[in-house]
Amino acid sequence: MTQTDINQLSVNTIRALCMDAVQKANSGHPGAPMGLAPAAYVLFKHFLKHNPENPAWIDRDRFVLSAGHVSSMLYSLLYLFGYGLELSDLKNFRQWGSKTPGHPEYGETPGVETTTGPLGQGIANAVGMAIAERHLAAQFNIEKQEIINHHTYVVCGDGDLMEGIALEAISLAGHLSLGKLILLYDDNSITIEGATDIAFTENVRAKFESQNWHVVTVQDGNNLEKIEKAIRAGKDAVARPTLVQIKTHIAYGSPNKQDSSDAHGAPLGVEEIKLVKKFYGVPEDKDFYVPEEVLENCRKALPYGKGFEQSWQEIFDKFKTQFPEQAGKFVDATKGFLTENWAAKIPQFKPEDAPVATRAASGQVLNAIAENLPALMGGSADLAPSTKTYLNCSTEFQKNSYEGRNIRFGVREHAMGAIMSGMYLHSGVRPYGGTFLVFADYMRSAIRMASLMKLPLIYVFTHDSVAVGEDGPTHQPVEHLASLRAIPGLNVVRPADANETASAWKQALKTLDSPTALILSRQKLPILDISRREGEFEYGAYIIKKIENPDMILIGTGSEVYICAQAADTLEKDHNIKASVVSMPSWELFEKAPESYKDIILPSDIKKRIAVEAGISMGWEKYVGQKGKIISIDKFGASAPGGTVLKEYGIFADNIVEKALEL
Repeated sequence: MTQTDINQLSVNTIRALCMDAVQKANSGHPGAPMGLAPAAYVLFKHFLKHNPENPAWIDRDRFVLSAGHVSSMLYSLLYLFGYGLELSDLKNFRQWGSKTPGHPEYGETPGVETTTGPLGQGIANAVGMAIAERHLAAQFNIEKQEIINHHTYVVCGDGDLMEGIALEAISLAGHLSLGKLILLYDDNSITIEGATDIAFTENVRAKFESQNWHVVTVQDGNNLEKIEKAIRAGKDAVARPTLVQIKTHIAYGSPNKQDSSDAHGAPLGVEEIKLVKKFYGVPEDKDFYVPEEVLENCRKALPYGKGFEQSWQEIFDKFKTQFPEQAGKFVDATKGFLTENWAAKIPQFKPEDAPVATRAASGQVLNAIAENLPALMGGSADLAPSTKTYLNCSTEFQKNSYEGRNIRFGVREHAMGAIMSGMYLHSGVRPYGGTFLVFADYMRSAIRMASLMKLPLIYVFTHDSVAVGEDGPTHQPVEHLASLRAIPGLNVVRPADANETASAWKQALKTLDSPTALILSRQKLPILDISRREGEFEYGAYIIKKIENPDMILIGTGSEVYICAQAADTLEKDHNIKASVVSMPSWELFEKAPESYKDIILPSDIKKRIAVEAGISMGWEKYVGQKGKIISIDKFGASAPGGTVLKEYGIFADNIVEKALEL
């Protein structure tokens, strides 16, 4: 059998496996894999620098399937190229507990670099990976010893490019000239509802070229030689990222469903599959059939992969010998270690110090950490002066200066969130990103995906309440705390002062299995005197001043804690009512605390409780109980000075006292 024949048989085997997997599951997307298989095969066979036996090798090429619904194709490739999947895994496609879920899930399947499915997310993840690759290369490559030098490949479809996040990410990638990023575009002109021209008639080539991308078009998506030539041209275009636009046919070879939306998201049917297999020249009566010569052809990736990694290891061994200090920093970064004394310069604040906004305190803490934690890298969505997220110890990450740690994400919140995920998934950097809390809505899907993948990202959300003031209700978050708390796995932390802000940063960086949202104030807040506290910040809630046998409990978060303390003083002085004040910066951390600890902070026998938070009341019922009260803001804000808005909405000490007396 000639090499041309084995290549075509390999492509058709991938197509047949995808059809069979979807048919057996009676669920999935067979059409796109049938059209994309040639391009995916060429990429895996001739370009991908990887070691299937060690999917975590640091200098591997990254492959991101942004069109996550094409997962059956990815699983077929991972099986054929030796990533440890078996035919039984393909037969278990989309079933409970399988290694082959409906959309690719990070951590579930060897070789899956990121969880994809929500369209466009994968493109932004890949931009993050390409950013991390360029940064690490700039930081650690010395002379001709390149310990980081790889590409990031992405497969996307029309639906990916329609999503706004894709254009955000594409624009930033072009601006940064990420030349090792190559996007393979499955241009099959079909979406779920029909032909793409019902909603998508733009000139894709011109759009990408206007964003500083190199574009190569392949008119025949079945021509392996032209696909190979196009990808090679992309690799040669080192000054710009590349779009390889490949004209394909959805459900290629299906006599009744080719080029039809019917093949997008439903099995072809047993009889139709037989017709397609006959067209492909594979056995019509054999499901999940893999010729030995195909397996042998694809599994050549195993010895090649060992060779790739061994060659890299030899380079790294020399690097360690010649530059031991740099090698140690590289290992710390890529293994995710917190460097020694990373928290040594974090400032401590005293009650006699002047009030400080928690966003400003966050900036001080972030910069103190950054000096001793070189892997810390991030930026904001065009709001660094307001979110205080600029690292003074470093420069900007820009074209031709990739060593910088300050990323100018631009006004691109959604892409920023997903790019952060890609940066962490690549490894070597610890990302953070900032914007106003009200704009967390723009990046919610990216936050959800990070939480699903258990990525320890840090979101810096400032301007946290109606205290934003004159900018009015468009910029005053009220429902956002509850919205973020609803995301499983996300730690939402709203510190009450500068010291809690420092503790929040330390907690976030020590957390390695979930993302953290820091919720920070614009207005200045006094430094709390907690010399008589009971409990610890790390458990999500603590008593700021221990009181024996309190009559009631006042619970606050963020900027409302000191107001609760003022109210408690008035209650004791003027009404002989002893109120315990609890700062509860994080519901999520508190829920993880031991039950015995929870009962110390919120004793079950004290039923009179008031929760105070400048946001909607939803969820606080759990902590105040049936006999408690909630002082909250359950409507949109108003344009006025922040202090005025807070008072008009009941967030002030005398109102807390009044509600306490009612109890």
